[in-house]
Parts: sequence; C-alpha cells; structure tokens
Amino acid sequence: MRRPIIAGNWKMNNSIAATKALIAALKPLVANAKCDVVVCTPYTSLAAAVEAAKGSNIKVGAENVHWAEKGAFTGEISADMLVELGVEYVIIGHSERRQYFGETDATVNMRTKAALAKGLLPIVCVGELLAEREAGITAEVVRKQTKIGLAGITTEELNNVVIAYEPVWAIGTGKTATSDDANDTIKVIRDCVAEIYNKETADAIRIQYGGSMSPKNASELMAMPEIDGGLIGGASLKAEDFDKVVNF
Repeated sequence: MRRPIIAGNWKMNNSIAATKALIAALKPLVANAKCDVVVCTPYTSLAAAVEAAKGSNIKVGAENVHWAEKGAFTGEISADMLVELGVEYVIIGHSERRQYFGETDATVNMRTKAALAKGLLPIVCVGELLAEREAGITAEVVRKQTKIGLAGITTEELNNVVIAYEPVWAIGTGKTATSDDANDTIKVIRDCVAEIYNKETADAIRIQYGGSMSPKNASELMAMPEIDGGLIGGASLKAEDFDKVVNF
C-alpha cells in the first residue's frame, strides 16, 4: 500500500508571522493524520516553518530549487541552501513556474537531479493545458513531461520522488477534473513510469492530484485507486480547510 501524501503549496502567500501562526494551528489538527503532511512555503518563511514544525509530523518543503550548486544565478536558491535550512521536500515544475518563468521539461529534469543529489524529496509536477485537454492529447502531454522530467534518474532515486498531476486548467480556477478523469490520467502516468522502469517501481511511486483539491472533493478523489494524495493550493492557507483535506 502506498502511503498518501498531502502537500500544501502556499505559493506567494504568508509572512513569517503568518507562517508561524498557521503551522501552530495545524499541528494539533493533523497530528494523527494517516498520510504524510507537508507544507511548502516561500523562501523567506522556510526557516520559520522548519522551526515551527519541530516536534510535529509536519514536514517542510520549498517551492523551487536551482540545478546549480552555486554561481551567478541572481535570485535563485540551491539544494544545499535548502538542506541547510532543514527543508525536506521541494516542488519542481509547477505549472506557474512553466507558465510565468520559462520552466521546461528539461529544466525540471535538471532541478530534480540536483534535489535528489542533495537528499531532498522532489514533488515533480506534470499536467496539460486546457487547449491540450480539448485537443484530446492529455495522455501524450503527461507522458512526455514524465519521460523527460525523469530522464537519467535511477530506480533507486525514484523511490524518493513524488509526482503531482496538476491539470493546468484546474489550478486556482475552482474547476476540477472528475475523480474518474483524474484517476485515469494518473494511471497513464503510472503506466509510463512502468515503461521507463518496471511495474514494481510504478506501483510504488506516489502520484498526487493537484487541481483544486478542497474539503468538498478530497474524500471522493482520495477514494480513487491511483490517487495517492494532493498538492493543495488555496485550501492549504486555512488551517480548518487543510485539516479537512489531510484527514479526508
């Protein structure tokens, strides 16, 4: 059985004070969760989040990482810097990074390799645009993103990778794929992993759904056999909402 993983993606939200307050509110609510619980915060709040989460089952993740160890990359953060802060997870290839900041499948692969090399646990995002879905090429899109994103990553390394399927058209829009559609697409991703590696590895990898999962639909989505958790946006910013998703 794959252990579910629910990760909050705070995006560009919450001050240090708000970070401390939210994690303090979450700690008792998620203490008995039957899944792994992660909060991914802006860089400025990571140190505060790590400190606030001490003694709890909440793990802390970053929202991005650079592929280089150091150098002339103004504004970027390396894997070593994240490890030094006590960060354990990192989101890579989120659709907003692809849409606004030029992220490509190739740079997703480079970032993922850099994260794994330093012991971070990557949450690698894949997903189709609305136009791609309407054109009937969702499977081709997520297979390509999966193959390039995981290129050169060993079977052993893949044990430390989480994949997040996030249909771009469902992020922050309030729209969501039906539970069957989400399950079917995640099955496509899992089958692709089986082709690259083997069935045992594919059966073991955790694949989240990341398209507007909320307290209203979490139970239905999590009941699907291929869905192993959620990458949560808006619902992760309120303790009571995130609690309902975590304790689906």
